[in-house]
Amino acid sequence: MPRRILTGKVVKKSGDKTVSVLVTRQTTHPIYKKIIRVSKKYLAHDSDNKIIVGDFVRIQETKPLSKYKSWEVIK
Repeated sequence: MPRRILTGKVVKKSGDKTVSVLVTRQTTHPIYKKIIRVSKKYLAHDSDNKIIVGDFVRIQETKPLSKYKSWEVIK
């Protein structure tokens, strides 16, 4: 099964080897048919600990690494 790949902005360093990534996508409202922005935060594993706040990164789905972390940073 292919792994999902998302692009987002790093908004927080959440401990050792973990970053919080804000992914924004556009969708159409089901009733009003207006395009709206929907955002969601994902915790991602940064094995090199080199990512800083403000970077745009690509994250890939992986096996669960902790209770909330099941994504990893790829560049």
